[in-house]
Amino acid sequence: MMNHKKYQRQYFMPPTECMDWTKKEYIDKAPVWCSVDLRDGNQALVIPMSLDQKIEFFKLLVDVGFKEIEVGFPAASDTEYIFLRTLIEQNLIPDDVTIQVLTQAREHIIRKTFEALDGAKKAVVHVYNSTSLAQREQVFRKSKEEVLKIAVDGAELLKKLADETDGNFLFEYSPESFTGTEPEYALDVVNAVLDVWRPTPDKKAIINLPVTVQHSLPHVYASQIEYMCKNMKYRENVVVSLHPHNDRGCGVADSELGILAGADRIEGTLFGNGERTGNVDIVTLAMNMYAQGVDPELNFENMPDICEKYEEYTGMQIDARSPYSGSLVFAAFSGSHQDAIAKGMKWIEEKTPDRWTVPYLPIDPTDIGRNYDADVIRINSQSGKGGVGYILETKYGLCLPAKMREAMGYAAKAVSDHTHKELHPDEIFELFKKEYENITEPYNVIEVHFQQKDGITTQVTSVHNGETIVTEAVGNGRLDAVSNALKKAYDLDYQLVTYQEHALEKSSSSRAIAYVGVKGSQDQMAWGAAVDPDIIRASIDALVTAINNLVK
Repeated sequence: MMNHKKYQRQYFMPPTECMDWTKKEYIDKAPVWCSVDLRDGNQALVIPMSLDQKIEFFKLLVDVGFKEIEVGFPAASDTEYIFLRTLIEQNLIPDDVTIQVLTQAREHIIRKTFEALDGAKKAVVHVYNSTSLAQREQVFRKSKEEVLKIAVDGAELLKKLADETDGNFLFEYSPESFTGTEPEYALDVVNAVLDVWRPTPDKKAIINLPVTVQHSLPHVYASQIEYMCKNMKYRENVVVSLHPHNDRGCGVADSELGILAGADRIEGTLFGNGERTGNVDIVTLAMNMYAQGVDPELNFENMPDICEKYEEYTGMQIDARSPYSGSLVFAAFSGSHQDAIAKGMKWIEEKTPDRWTVPYLPIDPTDIGRNYDADVIRINSQSGKGGVGYILETKYGLCLPAKMREAMGYAAKAVSDHTHKELHPDEIFELFKKEYENITEPYNVIEVHFQQKDGITTQVTSVHNGETIVTEAVGNGRLDAVSNALKKAYDLDYQLVTYQEHALEKSSSSRAIAYVGVKGSQDQMAWGAAVDPDIIRASIDALVTAINNLVK
């Protein structure tokens, strides 16, 4: 048996109740976004990116709209150092983008970091040291006072070296492993760092409160963030940043609740790549805001291209069910879901074109470069009439009668079930033609003539098993008259119960399609369809196919 008793709580609640965030219903504006794909994301790759790949990824992040991008830990390796120097020396950093570099609170590492930044117009220098109880006791074996001094010494050296340069440097401090740190002690460390930097409205400091390891439910983290925001010195001149990891699968929830609790900024990666279970997924966070009518200030209108480039640069694969970005996230195979989506699309088209309310689709897939035919309605053995009807109507212009749509749905399900595969739109269209068009055995109509006499009188030349018969009959319309002639000629027992028609193209030479449904003596339904420039000929051919489907 698994021994759950060896696990105990490793987090600390604030000393006072901090639950004001619960009174907020939603996030009303985008946070400041900082991509850490090129640092945390790259560090987590089995094969880290090459220099060229990192440069191309940097350009992608700029195109998406990131204004702050952590480009690496330049003192950690020559590769990281060279990448930073390349960005600076080749003038690849746009004026409206601020790069960020990471450094431990250790003197030689801080000095190497500033050396790497030589010539940068502006940058955020992000210094950190670990403060959690577990790290203090087990790793560093230092007291609270000693760990606080590491943070203060690092902050002082940052300020000193920045004052000696012409660069426009901002400072960021992280009490690493914040979620395993006593909130009162984390506050003491943060305030001591802020007393060194003394941030101003023109030169704010960033205090980053990371979920280095997730230990708690998201509401605990939100309460910790609220406590820090309420008690932090210089709060009006501090940008409170979050850096959630995803050990419990709650990175997005931690971030959203942390923003409600007062945070101003999010550090994360495009699709959540990072060490262990990853960093927070910025695509999901941003698109969640978008789905609530809030501008995320990041541009994902060409999501397939972003996904393709990300996978090319990193060697990672985006899961098919990853929110918003996965290849199957908008796909509906369920018949009831497909029917609801199809009806929702119709509703929006007719009633609310400026308001998105389609069931099962939280956003319009076309907003992020996806399309309905390929990405939304997908047909397999679980699908139904709604999906099949939607594809035939939107892609091929066929508006099937409701009961015929149901029959076509069953036909598609049967083929998919038998072949154990998804059916693509062209396969569904070919199946429709095979099942419901141009079936001329055992009966066929060769020639028809009409007279306006006692209603409509017709003379029908038909063929059955190679034998030609000419039959006259009367009906209350042309199709009814032809139907009566066929019943008379072959002693057929059925009722003509459904007839619909519509044009396929909008022009003077448009073809028409007719749909005919007949009911047999045992109440079984059969269907036929036909296309012809002459709607009468189309309706007759559709009737013949329906009869042949009935008797087969």
